[in-house]
Amino acid sequence: MKPNFKILGVLIGLLLFSCTEDGIVNETEMTTTPIQNTAKPSRGVSEKLWNFDSLNEWEDATQVGDKNYSIENGILTMFTNANSWDRTKIKSAATYTTGAYSWRVYVPAMGIGDKASIGAFLYNDDTHELDFEIGYGQQSVRELLNASSDDLLVYTTSQANPFRSEARKIKREQWYTLSIELTLNSKNKYIANWKIDGNSIQTLQLNYGTRENFKIFCSVENLQFIGDHIPNSQNYALFDFVEYRGN
Repeated sequence: MKPNFKILGVLIGLLLFSCTEDGIVNETEMTTTPIQNTAKPSRGVSEKLWNFDSLNEWEDATQVGDKNYSIENGILTMFTNANSWDRTKIKSAATYTTGAYSWRVYVPAMGIGDKASIGAFLYNDDTHELDFEIGYGQQSVRELLNASSDDLLVYTTSQANPFRSEARKIKREQWYTLSIELTLNSKNKYIANWKIDGNSIQTLQLNYGTRENFKIFCSVENLQFIGDHIPNSQNYALFDFVEYRGN
């Protein structure tokens, strides 16, 4: 018997723009390094909460440098070193599909002009990846957004299928809850909704559905696109929790 699929979402029209008076900039080129994803999706999981009392159900995913992370008093601390291209990461052991993914993250004052990024993202492969990336940003983009000295930039990105990346301002030295919600449209394709502290900031209709499942990542990486020079300082982030709620 063929399954009777129900309509779980609605098709959302997309507005593409390069820079708006709301302080949003589209990035045109971003690259990632492939990470092998061999885990089977976690079936029947409705809710998971990781308070970082331990790193159970998480795996190291560091690509460059040492494992620059630790946990203490329920807080995951991650960092990258100055004058390096460190890429510090952890990933969930299991994979997930539709639902709401949330990261509670402390965003510090990052080094001026440093090519360093705080990451909270979902990854299947380089063409199926959904990101929050926070850093100081390139001076040219900061000027477009009229960023002040206490602003950092947050990028919300779909790496492909389709590609879209938007930059906004975000205040440094504050805690934020970053969320990505994945629902399905009538053709069983994902609709991705990025939120900060419960406020929707970007919605995108994706070209794929639940055949592509995701591992959950936390990271601090020194990346080319998000600053003007190799980091002059050690940059870090704090993660209080990660949560998944299925739907």
